[in-house]
Amino acid sequence: MEPAQAPDKIQLPIANVLAVASAKGGVGKTTCAVNLTIALAGLGHRVGLLDADIYGPNVPMMLGVDGAPDTDGTRLIPREAHGVKMMSLGLVLRPDQPVVWRGPLLHTALREMLTDVAWGALDYLLIDMPPGTGDVQLSLAQSVDITGAVIVTTPQEVAVADVRRGLTAFGRLGVPLLGVIENMSGFACPHCGGETDIMDRGGGRRVAHELKLAFLGEVPLDKAVRSGGDQGEPITSANPESPIAQAFVAIAGALQSTVNAINPPPPERAAQ
Repeated sequence: MEPAQAPDKIQLPIANVLAVASAKGGVGKTTCAVNLTIALAGLGHRVGLLDADIYGPNVPMMLGVDGAPDTDGTRLIPREAHGVKMMSLGLVLRPDQPVVWRGPLLHTALREMLTDVAWGALDYLLIDMPPGTGDVQLSLAQSVDITGAVIVTTPQEVAVADVRRGLTAFGRLGVPLLGVIENMSGFACPHCGGETDIMDRGGGRRVAHELKLAFLGEVPLDKAVRSGGDQGEPITSANPESPIAQAFVAIAGALQSTVNAINPPPPERAAQ
């Protein structure tokens, strides 16, 4: 993967564009992106979520949104749910319609979801990336200035090994690395209260330490997270006082601090 050369980057009224990425599928990246977005909104920020997982756009289901977006005559109006703005290719495709596109079409679609959507002024736009290190990651780096990338992993070594490759890819694209989130980190039995490290534990923390990155936090396994995503009621919105929701809030706070250190907010926003 070659470094991005992009003289025509899109200028948006958005303070911070954050890529939420994973080096492999199945680690709960979209779940983390959705709940982090809601948690950041709960901290008082103006937040949007762009579903750039073109091949598997699941954000609408997780936010409980369906139907095509409206238009103001020139641009699409993002849908709003749980206090955040959202846009996804999944809103305009049939549920059974696959996306079979090569790189140029992916590049065009991504740029259109940035330029042809009336996002308005935002403090954060989180972009839910597809897994891996392919065309969408390259197109995003070429299309817009990215404040940084957050990497989601599960604790086991097979996932952590892929994280190292994903981090290297973002580094080559000139995208700052904001930190690592460990998802599915331990499971507390609701019956006996005992904890079991089903997916192991600590792999995300270890790789963050090894690569001198911030460890943003860990999210344990919890059935409520899965069921909330299936039903369009993310845990951070449906049960904000629960321990699992508070884990996302803590990660959002750590992410906010990391971002502020490299891109301080203007005084009027910092005071809020």
